[in-house]
Amino acid sequence: MKIKEGYVLREVADQYVVIPFGSESVSFNGMITLNESGALLWRALENGGDRETLADALVGEYDIDRESALADADEFIASLTKIGCIE
Repeated sequence: MKIKEGYVLREVADQYVVIPFGSESVSFNGMITLNESGALLWRALENGGDRETLADALVGEYDIDRESALADADEFIASLTKIGCIE
């Protein structure tokens, strides 16, 4: 799984935002605001990460158990799938 072409993560004024560009800016009007952990997961997806990779990133960065990390990864993936940012 990976981020669809046409979305870019930027840090603006200590906040993380995902901005659509090109043809995606026509179909997705707006931007996505992410917290620090969301940005961590986004970067993992940019590198072609899967559910397990996202969970590994959370476990490695935060004091979180594997089961919670997998649940958080699933929720993040579901949110991005719903808005059409990943393929």
